Amino acid sequence: MATPDATVIGATADAPDSAGEVTARGGGGGRLTVSAFLHNRRVTTGAAIVVAMGLFCFIGPLVYHSNLSVVNLNIINEPPGPGHPLGTDEYGTDVLRRLMVGGQSSLELGFAVGLASTIIGILYGAISGVVGGIGDGILMRIIDSLLAVPTFILLIIVASMFSLNLLVIIVILSVLSWPEVARLVRGQVLALRDREFAQAAQNMGATRWWILIKHMIPNTLGICVVTATFGIADAIYALSALSFLGIGPPPPFADWGTMLTTGVDNLFNGYWWQVYPPMIALVLTVLAFRQIGDALNDIVSGGQSGAIFKRRRRRRRFGLAPMLTQYE
Repeated sequence: MATPDATVIGATADAPDSAGEVTARGGGGGRLTVSAFLHNRRVTTGAAIVVAMGLFCFIGPLVYHSNLSVVNLNIINEPPGPGHPLGTDEYGTDVLRRLMVGGQSSLELGFAVGLASTIIGILYGAISGVVGGIGDGILMRIIDSLLAVPTFILLIIVASMFSLNLLVIIVILSVLSWPEVARLVRGQVLALRDREFAQAAQNMGATRWWILIKHMIPNTLGICVVTATFGIADAIYALSALSFLGIGPPPPFADWGTMLTTGVDNLFNGYWWQVYPPMIALVLTVLAFRQIGDALNDIVSGGQSGAIFKRRRRRRRFGLAPMLTQYE
């Protein structure tokens, strides 16, 4: 069925270019474009760190070879030196190689949870906002029930009952993360469905499901990208926290949290190289994703215009700013 494209509707006062190009806030905000992405120093800095970490974790093992499955008691707790740039741990395994392999698990989990929770949240929230009425109320009560469940405590309970693996953690974090995305998407859909382009399409015979797919979901992708980046950071942090507490996936699974656990036990023995490398990698990765999400949130909410942006740019000329997870 042919429907009018949103871009042919006359522009309104609060629309940036045309009434069809609606921002994630429903007016007055910015848009996520390649140009906005490349011209934001915080985004490019965070993205550069993420890309560098990805190359280090996935390409590094192809270049730097070391056996992680063999215990070599002759070289246990060796400091950084020739043959072992970051030293060895209490099992004689190379810290640098283990850092690469551990990063693979953390990044895989983060991206899997971020993608899964975003897709589910977009579909659920958009449908809830379009349906409205009693159906919307029922769907939102389900979300409220899921949001009432403390994620980390549930993970601890499951870990104490069963042996966790990476897939189980991904499923649990995804199930408990998408409701937040759904609530944000629903709010955007409720704001967008009363706009001129949606009303015009409806008056010309378009069904609400056509409007949902054609107009609503594309106009909520900006805020979804923001929430996905925060979701990746939170998932990486959750996996490391579980492993640090000793209730993560059992060996031979390797991640940065497990390395921190064994490293802290030996820190007072002077084996600093077993703690600081995984700690720095974890902090840099989580900080990079949060900086990307915070900067994208500024773009979506229109925080890059006028004197306010100029003042922010002076404060953030090094590409970093305090971590903020509040969605504007």
